[in-house]
Amino acid sequence: MKKIKGFRFSRGVHVPGLKASAEKPIEDCPVPELLSISTSMALGKPATPIVAVGDKVKAGQLIATANGPISGNVHASVSGEVVAISSRPNGTGGTETYIDLRNDGEYETAYLPPITDGNAEELVQRAFDAGLVGMGGAGFPTAVKLKPRSPVDTLVINGAECEPYLTCDHRLMVEHTDEIVRGARYFARALGITNIVIGIESNKPDAIEAFEKYADVKVVELKKQYPMGGEKQLIYCTTKRKVPIGKLPADAGCDVQNVATCYAMCEAVELGKPLIERIMTVSGGGVPDPKNLRVKFGTPLNSVVTACGGAKEDVVKFVSGGPMMGFAMVGLSSTTKKTTGGLLLLTEKETDYSPTTHCLSCGKCADVCPMKLMPMNTVFYTKAGDYDGAAKYGGVMNCIECGACAYVCPAKQPIVQNIRLAKAELRKRMVK
Repeated sequence: MKKIKGFRFSRGVHVPGLKASAEKPIEDCPVPELLSISTSMALGKPATPIVAVGDKVKAGQLIATANGPISGNVHASVSGEVVAISSRPNGTGGTETYIDLRNDGEYETAYLPPITDGNAEELVQRAFDAGLVGMGGAGFPTAVKLKPRSPVDTLVINGAECEPYLTCDHRLMVEHTDEIVRGARYFARALGITNIVIGIESNKPDAIEAFEKYADVKVVELKKQYPMGGEKQLIYCTTKRKVPIGKLPADAGCDVQNVATCYAMCEAVELGKPLIERIMTVSGGGVPDPKNLRVKFGTPLNSVVTACGGAKEDVVKFVSGGPMMGFAMVGLSSTTKKTTGGLLLLTEKETDYSPTTHCLSCGKCADVCPMKLMPMNTVFYTKAGDYDGAAKYGGVMNCIECGACAYVCPAKQPIVQNIRLAKAELRKRMVK
């Protein structure tokens, strides 16, 4: 379907693209001898291991089951032997349970049976059984999103990829267009709808052109604007519908899926292949050869970097994900998972170590907030330990953690860190 121009959301920021790997075709990352697969692959509770040390497993075999409604199944990414199950640091300051597999090099598979002409219920169940999660970074279980609380009539496919450096979705859209469309159709059938829209930023003309040949997919060319990939911003820019504050996309009649999740759904339905690998971008000034790699889950990050020529000596910071919404890493000892869309090795020129000063009350953070919140209030009340104040006067629970506020802050305040702290403390209260 011929492309149309998308709308523009209010506020946000313009960030440099820095897409050094945009023209690099997807390559397979060498698979290491030992893989450590996290049971915390989805938003929500970690999965529960169902294997024991000494067990032999095959690629695609279920090794940890979803623990509750907001959780996700975890599968072996290679065939081999379970050599350890332990809790240890995850590289971002927390701990996770890992299932260590020794790769036998045989790559025997234990996939699910393919589905032919599946109905809505079967497709939702397949998304659950295959361990599908949102692969744009949030990791929300896909099967839950396919059972919205409110009726939906439009499936919005996220092909914006607005983060600097990251190009894995771009390459996926160019190289696997048909699989993405077929996966989107399965999602639409699961939701009982036919209206499919894909939003792609204007800096990816080859991806836009690739989708124009499908009559049942409405292609929307989006302005290059950050955070265009945010669900609420994407819905508005592709459909002009507004998601009310505190509400979900379904409340605007939309369901949003990332292009990588569509690709994974296609493989899960047609091949019976659980989610055991993904495409990720490795980039930054500290990488000799930036690439887009297909990586098995549980692959150590240092192995991923080795596949790109190793780290340069002037690397000063490692980031999992993009520079705006990603997490700084303590070295490269942790492993890849379903939400690892990127790994950045940044040099001193690409980072800002300017000292933090007191808030200047300039209001720039509020000026750029795409959710029209008051980030400075969140920081003020969070530093005082008044998390209720952060919610009431900063609107912190509606924050999408895009980082636009911190990007423009002249005082270099750790705004996003304060936001995450406040949200974590408020969620603890909800659980209690």
